Amino acid sequence: MSAESTIPQAETKEFQAEVKKMLDIVIHSLYTEKEIFLRELISNSADALEKFRHQQLLEQEVFDSHVPLEITIDCDEKNHTITITDTGIGMDRGELEANLGTIAHSGSKTFFSQLSEGDQKNVHLIGQFGVGFYAAFMVADTVRVTSRSFRQDDMGHEWVSDGAGTYTITMCPGIRRGTSITLELKEDAHHFANESTLTRIIKQYSSFVPFPIKVKGEAVNTVQALWTRSKSEIKNEEYTEFYKYVANAFDEPLAHLHFTADAPLAIKALLFVPQENVESMGFGRLEPGVNLYCQRVLIEQHAKTILPEWLRFVKGVIDSEDLPLNISRQALQDSALVMKINKVVTTRFLKFLDELSRSEPEQYGKFWQAFGVFLKEGAISDFGHRAEVAKLLRFESSTTEPGAVTSLKEYVERMAVGQKEIYYINGGSREAIEAGPYVEAFKKRGIEVLYTLEAIDDFALNHVGEFDGKKLVSADRGDIDLPETAKGTEAEQEAAAALPDKEAEELVTWMQGVLGERVKEVKESKRLSGSPAMIVNPDGFLTSSMERVMRASGQNVPDFGKKVLEINTSHPLLKGLNNLRTTDELLAKSVVEQIFDNAMIQAGLMVEPRIMVERTYKILARLVGNDA
Repeated sequence: MSAESTIPQAETKEFQAEVKKMLDIVIHSLYTEKEIFLRELISNSADALEKFRHQQLLEQEVFDSHVPLEITIDCDEKNHTITITDTGIGMDRGELEANLGTIAHSGSKTFFSQLSEGDQKNVHLIGQFGVGFYAAFMVADTVRVTSRSFRQDDMGHEWVSDGAGTYTITMCPGIRRGTSITLELKEDAHHFANESTLTRIIKQYSSFVPFPIKVKGEAVNTVQALWTRSKSEIKNEEYTEFYKYVANAFDEPLAHLHFTADAPLAIKALLFVPQENVESMGFGRLEPGVNLYCQRVLIEQHAKTILPEWLRFVKGVIDSEDLPLNISRQALQDSALVMKINKVVTTRFLKFLDELSRSEPEQYGKFWQAFGVFLKEGAISDFGHRAEVAKLLRFESSTTEPGAVTSLKEYVERMAVGQKEIYYINGGSREAIEAGPYVEAFKKRGIEVLYTLEAIDDFALNHVGEFDGKKLVSADRGDIDLPETAKGTEAEQEAAAALPDKEAEELVTWMQGVLGERVKEVKESKRLSGSPAMIVNPDGFLTSSMERVMRASGQNVPDFGKKVLEINTSHPLLKGLNNLRTTDELLAKSVVEQIFDNAMIQAGLMVEPRIMVERTYKILARLVGNDA
């Protein structure tokens, strides 16, 4: 008795619970355009054909070996059906269950993982059986799949489901090798059973499938490696369609770069910037989006080493005829050739962004808003391209309008004669920065300050270090040497209002004793005018925002993280404190601690709220005359 005869000829089974959920998501939420179903099914058919093409090289005998590799699509407007047929590898009974009955099972991925490394380079799988197949239920009341494996002993089977929770598998002898999917269309999807509609959808979404797609016996797709053509011959619409294909996208790209290089390596590249940064939307960390080819043959899909990780948002293809076709995965990771390609393409892409920023500043502004965080990551992690990345960084500043950004180059061009440093300060918002104490001295002197509104900004600028010979300095550093303000009535009034030198020195010493180990130093400020105090960093490395990130990630902040408290001895609060310490030292000490905590909060640094709140109430109680 054969193994096939022991299997029930007809059997009804339930989908996995996860499949039921996925069907609901696919039908109602995943795709915004119903016509996407055809692209997904064609991609699955192309994978099946690619698998058979590879299998044919390995097997001496395969079923229906003479049948051409192609996809045919038939439609019946009267009966409202569409049938997508391929002459690919086909599926036996077990594969039908595994590929269509379990959640997002990737027949392509399984097939690919079972190949040797030497074989993988010759296989060009563009889709996966799984979620994409379920898109059929967006337009179909019933989906009928008949399939016969390439194996000589397979009899063929039919899989049928209405997507409601069960599917049936039945033996179906007498069919040819491959898979045929028939969709009995829903009432609101009858228009898809129209030849011109199907042709339009195929041309829109599946132009680059590497097998003929025939409607009424005529191939309607074009198979082209677009990156090999001259830029002058390619229309924007073709770039858009290619982008949709390689990026599995539905929208247009924000920008694209198509270039050819002959030295030091022969390279052809077509790279795209998407419209949206899906990583920022909470979809997880992006995987690399560039495929590596050698003379149109896929070497590695989503290559991890062909571009630096911080350019993982880039989509497209890179083709170099200098790569050997038989290169292994391990050799690819260690290949000096790949490292050269990495350097050439990264440098060219950064040059492209720089050109875009000058020729189309509005378009670059959109890019920066979506993908600026990746460039900041590059400034931190990529020493080799740091100088190029620095040109592309953008920040708000004290001279820009809210929401508008400026470059380091533009900042330098606006610098006053004699200014040697580029200043920046971090804060949760522009309003918070401008209401804080750190920009007072800069405003008074007419010195521009960059506003770094994200924690990563300070890390990026700290790693950049300098730009055009000017050091990048955080405005919360304690050793900033600002020029003297112009002599005048305001300066004279501030000097007259300040505590006498001896009293100021005594107040500083006393406050240092009250705060003890919590600060490195208390000193009289030369910068403050409107604020009573501020926290500054004694070293040139650790800014307050960097310290916040280190603490939040559980890292130990080094000893040099202790802060300096600068006080404004002309401020009424400090003058009053000086008197209070001689009449009510206990209350004066509480005021000192509160001043310190307030300054820490303004610096964005964490304080113990329970202690601060309790102290605040005690101070308030004294003020209202009830300190019981």
